[in-house]
This record gives sequence, C-alpha cells and structure tokens, in this order.
Amino acid sequence: MGVDDRRKFLAYCLGGIAAVAAAGIIYPLFRYLSPLSSQLESSKVTIPEGAVREGEANFFQYAGSAAVLVHHPGGALVALSAVCTHMGCIVQWQKDRQEFFCPCHGGRYTSDGAVISGPPPRPLPKLPFAVANGIITVG
Repeated sequence: MGVDDRRKFLAYCLGGIAAVAAAGIIYPLFRYLSPLSSQLESSKVTIPEGAVREGEANFFQYAGSAAVLVHHPGGALVALSAVCTHMGCIVQWQKDRQEFFCPCHGGRYTSDGAVISGPPPRPLPKLPFAVANGIITVG
C-alpha cells in the first residue's frame, strides 16, 4: 500500500465522518423547522366517559404532545394541554389538592388550567372536546 493509497483512504474516511456529522446537524434542524404533519393536526382521541372518575385526571397523547382530561367533582369535564407554559415540562396532577404542579420550577395551576403561582406566564391551553354516547372525543 503506497502513500497515495493511504491518503485516499484517509480522505474517504474523513469525508464519511463529515457527511455523518452534517446529517446529524441538518436533519434535526429540518424536523424542527418543518410544519407539523396534517395527521397530527387532525388527530382525535377517544376516551370512555367512565375511564375518568370524579376528582381525577387522565393523561394521554394528543397531536404529538401530552394532554389531560379532568373530571371535576360535580361532573364537569375539561381537556387541557399537560405541557407547562413556562419551560415545557409535563405537569403532574395532585389529587389531594385538585390542582396541577410543574416539578421543574414549582409552577401551580388550578384544575381548569389557570396559573395559581410560580413562573408560568400563561394558563394551560384548553383543548376542544365533545361527549356523545358515553365517549369523550378530544380534538
């Protein structure tokens, strides 16, 4: 194996490494900048009405993100995004307090998604839903 063969081999190896590194940077950037697919935007989630008892919350995936359905004492339902409006963490349901808590920075929300305390700048976004024939359809 001559010096020229070694140089060619080294050039091919370095070129391959550069191509893999470029793909590793470009692909995530492309995915971040590209709009959501129409499949995610038009998705609907169905949940049996009996799956969420009064005073409890049911977490699920909606349009590629975490969401939650809360059944208030007295029968009222509310569907919310479960993504904290401060830094994007997933909120946790505190059944004993009937409120949401963000474990990242201590934000607290009411069961309707309104900010109680902490750094969240906005309430949790509400999601559209309908109830028919014992089935809750979110979306």
